[in-house]
Amino acid sequence: MKHLAAYLLLALAGNTSPSAEDVKTVLSSVGIDADEERLNKLIAELEGKDLQELIAEGSTKLASVPSGGAAAAAPAAGGAAAGGAAAAPAEEKEEEKEESDEDMGFGLFD
Repeated sequence: MKHLAAYLLLALAGNTSPSAEDVKTVLSSVGIDADEERLNKLIAELEGKDLQELIAEGSTKLASVPSGGAAAAAPAAGGAAAGGAAAAPAEEKEEEKEESDEDMGFGLFD
């Protein structure tokens, strides 16, 4: 992922076809060593391709991936008893946090 991020930064800066050395330079500037094998594979995969088209294609593929929002709505409709039971532990955890802050011996405005 770090190799792709560096490649995209270079492309965004105007370098239309960043080389492996360009990517290595970006990564080394922030103290990261490049993995030669992965970097060479990335450069080979992206060679001659339009990044804007690849990003658009990837966005359409991500749009078809379920995000889990529908599954979360089903338990919420399970009834008031389930909702009440779920709310109680959250309140207890919040109270425990407040107590631990008081044990430190100072408050927010001290």
